[in-house]
Amino acid sequence: MDAKRKHRVVVKIGSSSLTNPTGGLSRQKLEEHVSALAALRRAGHEVILVSSGAVATGFTQLGYPSRPVTLEGKQAAAAVGQGLLIQAYNDSLRTYGLSGAQILLTRDDFSKRHRYQNAHNALNELLKRGILPIINENDCVAVDELTFGDNDMLSALVAGFLRADDLIILTDTDGLYDADPRTNPQAKKFTLIEEITSEIEAIAGGAGSRVGTGGMRSKINAAKFALSLGIHVFIGTGKGAGKLLDILAGKGEGTYFRNDMRAPLKARKQWIAFHAESDGRIVIDKGAARALLYEGKSLLPSGIVRVCGDFSAGQVVEVTDLSGRLLGKGEVNYSAAQLEQVKGESTAVCREQLGVLRVEAVHRDNWVTLYINENKEEHKEEIMQ
Repeated sequence: MDAKRKHRVVVKIGSSSLTNPTGGLSRQKLEEHVSALAALRRAGHEVILVSSGAVATGFTQLGYPSRPVTLEGKQAAAAVGQGLLIQAYNDSLRTYGLSGAQILLTRDDFSKRHRYQNAHNALNELLKRGILPIINENDCVAVDELTFGDNDMLSALVAGFLRADDLIILTDTDGLYDADPRTNPQAKKFTLIEEITSEIEAIAGGAGSRVGTGGMRSKINAAKFALSLGIHVFIGTGKGAGKLLDILAGKGEGTYFRNDMRAPLKARKQWIAFHAESDGRIVIDKGAARALLYEGKSLLPSGIVRVCGDFSAGQVVEVTDLSGRLLGKGEVNYSAAQLEQVKGESTAVCREQLGVLRVEAVHRDNWVTLYINENKEEHKEEIMQ
């Protein structure tokens, strides 16, 4: 992380970093966070905040002795707490001449293309106007199948589709250790991780705090997703108005995750790769696989062996090779019935039968490669045969 360059930074603050141990908003904690956010802004960085804490802030107002476990209890607490939380943020932001804007999202907002694009446009407009977006999951209406599981993954998704430079996940633990430091005094902290392996995932713990939902495992999952998009990640803690600037300068109290190998995907391709539901499947031969994976070409009907599902033009489909390996996803230009009609046929036959000039089944601009082979050269040699 290079603090001298102007960055677009997503900061995620967990419930335990905002509320009292038994619930209820801690104004002292919130105001310290806002002072650090304001310092980032003064340094010229763009800042997006993903804030948990609505349920933890609201449940004491409803008379619950602890965080509710029922869906309706959580939804009611969120409805009360979200208003209190955004008001507290704006009260504190005003002392620095800043304003916040509340954005509530569900998983459905990412899976539906027009809603995904609308959220992307609105957030970019807020940043252009100098407003601090304050994002949370819409807990008062979300149900299990529409949730992100925790705001750690939400923060990674937001960082991805806004093409942020950095994701800072603030928590009450100063990074990832090779053992639990609360019970093992010999535990060693990881200061820099360049690849999240299965061993790193196994080290990460389970549940979160009494007032939150996300443990270290959820943060590692979020970091893994962000790293795949070329976003640098920090997980840890800090104190005072300078803590976020310290983190960008490499002096944070936590663990840094860095990977310079992958270039960020544009928002449209991120939607295709990670959010859009697949409406069908296309099986292709070796030549088509070679063209897509290694030659930067589009998918032509001549390389299609089998068409599965009932999809329409403009929908997203998976593309597999003859062995069933998923190669990627793309937005298809023709319906399943049309592709069934021209699969394996030459460009000239496709033009005649479909009545079109351009015959790409999936254009390169609407394609995302998902297949990753550890021995790329070996796979390339195999597919070239």
